[in-house]
Amino acid sequence: MSEKTERYELLKLQAAGLLENEFDLVANMSNLASLIFNSLPDLNGTSFYRFKNGELILGPFQGKPACMHIAVGSGVCGTVAQNLKSEVVPNVHEFKGHIACDSASNSEIVVPIFHDDQFWGVLDLDSPKFNTFDEIDNQYLSDIAPIVFGVATKGRE
Repeated sequence: MSEKTERYELLKLQAAGLLENEFDLVANMSNLASLIFNSLPDLNGTSFYRFKNGELILGPFQGKPACMHIAVGSGVCGTVAQNLKSEVVPNVHEFKGHIACDSASNSEIVVPIFHDDQFWGVLDLDSPKFNTFDEIDNQYLSDIAPIVFGVATKGRE
């Protein structure tokens, strides 16, 4: 098992334990954003964006101030909202239409989040380094992001 895989396996366990018995979605997203930001190396931003009224709206995040509204089809997050599939971007400067919310970002991964078979939003991770993210990140983040709903929807929201 690689160091990255081990890190993600631990992150999954920590996320499940941290969010266990918490029923507030905002609290869960806040803690999960913090946990990811502080557990993975080389991040300068970890953000949840909700899909609401036809656009992505910033939710809980960690890092420098982030873009608050992103149009579908615009930038990496908007492209994921449009295509409903993850984007792993080794060099954001080569991504057509990239939105530089933080000019220090050089690579990015965005995974779509679904709830009750409906597109709900995205999880966006940025790095100041090039080539930070790969398919391992995509697989684990796609599994970890929806944990906020598996716990939160068991009770009140």
